[in-house]
Amino acid sequence: MLSRSATKASTSSCVDLRLHSEERGSAHYLGTRSLNLTRYVALVAAVILLLPVAAHAQWHPPQSLTWYWQLTGRVSLTHDAAAYDLDGFETRPALIRDLHAQGRRAICYVDVGTWEQWRPDAHRFPRALLGRGNGWPGERWLDIRHLGSLAPIMLARFRMCKAKGFDAVEPDNIDGFSNRTGFPLTAAQQLRYDKWVAHAVHSLGLAVFQKNDPGQARALQPFFDGVLDEQCNQYSECSAFTPYLRAGKPVLNAEYALSPARFCANDQRAGIMGARFSIRLDGSKFEPCWNQSA
Repeated sequence: MLSRSATKASTSSCVDLRLHSEERGSAHYLGTRSLNLTRYVALVAAVILLLPVAAHAQWHPPQSLTWYWQLTGRVSLTHDAAAYDLDGFETRPALIRDLHAQGRRAICYVDVGTWEQWRPDAHRFPRALLGRGNGWPGERWLDIRHLGSLAPIMLARFRMCKAKGFDAVEPDNIDGFSNRTGFPLTAAQQLRYDKWVAHAVHSLGLAVFQKNDPGQARALQPFFDGVLDEQCNQYSECSAFTPYLRAGKPVLNAEYALSPARFCANDQRAGIMGARFSIRLDGSKFEPCWNQSA
């Protein structure tokens, strides 16, 4: 959970169409027949990048988006927030309908960079693509180099978000390259995967938020509709998301350890929509800066 707008589609697609050649080295554990299918799926996934849909998300989040984030526990609809960020698997469509009836938006939290053993689709992930644990029980990093294997699983998750009525997706753990994943992931490979995620979500008419990864914010900004970062004040990385602010897109900041008095003034001056939450994201703490004095 806590890992630390379209551009020219032809450029992105050329990068992704090389997927099938890169995966030749994985035949020793995926098997020849499986690899052929993987190459085919990778090619189909890359075609998504040719579709002129990345700039046509149904919802364009405003820069001053008030928001609430909860991934476990019973959700209350009384918070001062125009958008709720909720677990994609656990949230019932009825709750999203209730949010929409109140004029609010719903953001679908799904993990795209780690395997979570409790998810109903956990069995679909090839064991060879599971790396080191990421510090949270039951989670292991994914080998994102093998998009051909991951694309069908992730597309199914994004379609689930769409079917439930969500307006946007928060894809978690898109910064594996900067962590000890057990795989030699590069920054370029991470960018390729993250851009694919953005295009895939946009192809369903949903908005998509970059999650963390401040070092790649400038490169990713044209592909995403906003960003959600954790503890950008605590780790002195808020300025990395200036490209989003200059583009008129929301920068959402979640702090856990700092009190609002220590970060809200900074966020408000920068135009960042900050709030303090419990690190468990269970609804037990919500202190938004828009209810604080500047």
